Amino acid sequence: MNTQPRRPLVGITLDSEQPGGYSAYPWYALRANYADAVAAAGGLPVALPHDPVLAEAFLDRIDALVVTGGNFDVDPALYGGGEMHPTVTLKEGRTQAELALVRGALERNMPVLGICGGQQLLAVALGGTLLQHIPDAIPDALEHEQINPRHEPGHDIVITPGTQLHAIVGAERMGVNSAHHQAVASAGAGAVVNAVSPDGVIEGIESPAYKFCIGVQWHPEFFIDPGDRRIFDALIAATAR
Repeated sequence: MNTQPRRPLVGITLDSEQPGGYSAYPWYALRANYADAVAAAGGLPVALPHDPVLAEAFLDRIDALVVTGGNFDVDPALYGGGEMHPTVTLKEGRTQAELALVRGALERNMPVLGICGGQQLLAVALGGTLLQHIPDAIPDALEHEQINPRHEPGHDIVITPGTQLHAIVGAERMGVNSAHHQAVASAGAGAVVNAVSPDGVIEGIESPAYKFCIGVQWHPEFFIDPGDRRIFDALIAATAR
């Protein structure tokens, strides 16, 4: 008989690619450390393919949702962003599926963690907006697509006192990696900014209306800073509330 406590089932969104490279047919992808981070925190990771019709069925079974990053952008038409910047690339099928999952999860007050592009999608789902290309929007911005490896920090961020993220990580600053050319411009109605980089780029958002609704612009699944592991621990803990 299994006497171990039940691990919360955590859905992790996949990336998708067209034929080429791994397969001659369309394929999904997920970096292993996303699942590893969930498992290390006590969760049971499961991958979620891109079918908005199945979103409610997935949400009936999972206990928390992690929306991952990827080398693509959210369509500016979804947040009134105007003309599409030349650097913007879309994966419309993925975005439609992830929006259905995020909106459904929020309706259920299910814990949601958005990572990198997942934070940007979370902001849009909350009614926020995005900067389409940081170098064109913020003069003298930091190198947010860092040159050094992703498992190393690229810059520091400042955590906003009094936020849920601040209570989770227990620090006012963190060293984080950085792999994005877009960023959140506004967090959405009722949402707050919980972290910024020295150049003013929004690095984290959260909505106090939910028990756990947090987006981070960096990749905490690499466990670069002690606060990274605490974010996943808090996600799993929130499933019990």
